[in-house]
Amino acid sequence: MSRIKIKTVLFLIVLEIFLVATSAFEETCESERQLEEQCRMHNYKTVKPLLDYFRQVRNELEDKEIKEKKLNELNSNLIEKYHDIVRIHKKFMEEEALLDEYKNKVMKGEIDLQLSQNKVEKLESEINSKQNIIVKLKGELADKSTNLENCELQFKNLNSSLIEKDEKIKRFSENILNNTEHQKTLEVQLEKSKSKLINQDKDIQLCQSEIDTLKRTSENIKEQQKKIELQFKDSQTKLIDKVRENHLCQSDLDKLSPTSCIPFGDSDVHKLNVSGVGLFDVLCDSQLAGPGWIVIQQRVGGNESFNRDWATYRKGFGSYKSDFFLGLEKIHRITSLQRFELYIHLVAVNGSTYNASYDDFKISDEDSGYKLSVGIFDGTIIEDAMRYNENKKFSTFDSDNDEAGNGNCAVQYESGWWYGNCSNCNLNKPYKKI
Repeated sequence: MSRIKIKTVLFLIVLEIFLVATSAFEETCESERQLEEQCRMHNYKTVKPLLDYFRQVRNELEDKEIKEKKLNELNSNLIEKYHDIVRIHKKFMEEEALLDEYKNKVMKGEIDLQLSQNKVEKLESEINSKQNIIVKLKGELADKSTNLENCELQFKNLNSSLIEKDEKIKRFSENILNNTEHQKTLEVQLEKSKSKLINQDKDIQLCQSEIDTLKRTSENIKEQQKKIELQFKDSQTKLIDKVRENHLCQSDLDKLSPTSCIPFGDSDVHKLNVSGVGLFDVLCDSQLAGPGWIVIQQRVGGNESFNRDWATYRKGFGSYKSDFFLGLEKIHRITSLQRFELYIHLVAVNGSTYNASYDDFKISDEDSGYKLSVGIFDGTIIEDAMRYNENKKFSTFDSDNDEAGNGNCAVQYESGWWYGNCSNCNLNKPYKKI
């Protein structure tokens, strides 16, 4: 600021000198107008440096004023920035205090998190132990479920046996009623005989002459009475024996009423007693694949037609000595009692033999279309062709239950079978003629 003032004083001195010189020069020039032009040139040359310097000084002064104004503005801005910095510093200190508080909270949260993690690890170990217990309980539950299924199956068998016993008891009761009625008849006859004896005694008293005849008659009557008493005792003995028969144990009933071929152990025709069907003949086989097999279908003669209606397939047809089909209802009743295997034995034209077995064979009831279920496959046949027939309903030419869109597979293959979109394996279709 002091430098600018000095230059300003200097500028005023120079200006005064310039004014004095100019006035003197103008007086000289007025006296000599002829040299006006030269004076002008001389004046211009003399004044021009001063004017240039004056312009320079004026420009510098204007620049200084502008710079001073800018400097003042910068100072005011600097003061404002300083106040802003002070406020920011204050705010920073406040935030630093909050940050310290947050750090304390974070440290406390980390401690709490560590405690929570310890609790979580403890809970996870408890959960793992409980899961092991649950797995163990599930295994026990599965075993109990299997035992329950076996118990239900035994209950069904016992229930069917009880039904058969009830029927036998009913028949025995009817026999007892018949014997009771017969006993009453005998008693009536005995009363009549007694009345006759009384009458005969009266006749003896009245007619002495007929005593011998009456004695013989009396002896005959006594013999008849003894016979009647013996008959009565015999009837009572028979009734007691029949009542005892009603109390036979379950093992004896099972021997009397087998539901499979296992008790026989040979290859012959035997009777089975199955609930819902009663007594019927089956062909047992203990040579081909071991003891106790029930033959449900056989084709050895080639003369039996397997193109039968629904009712015939339901009942069964053919001869045990040749071709036959046991019957859908009998197969359903047998396979619903317990778990059965299916064994298929095939003999080719050239004498080669093939077999296939399934570990869980059964068919549903008639309302479900005698639907087929075969289980897991094993055998010497390469392709498990029966798998296509699983869960398929049985069809005949008069009962179309297949899944084919057009036509009836039983008509097309001329045989009853479990058809889907027809079949890959049909053991009932006609033999090809060679």
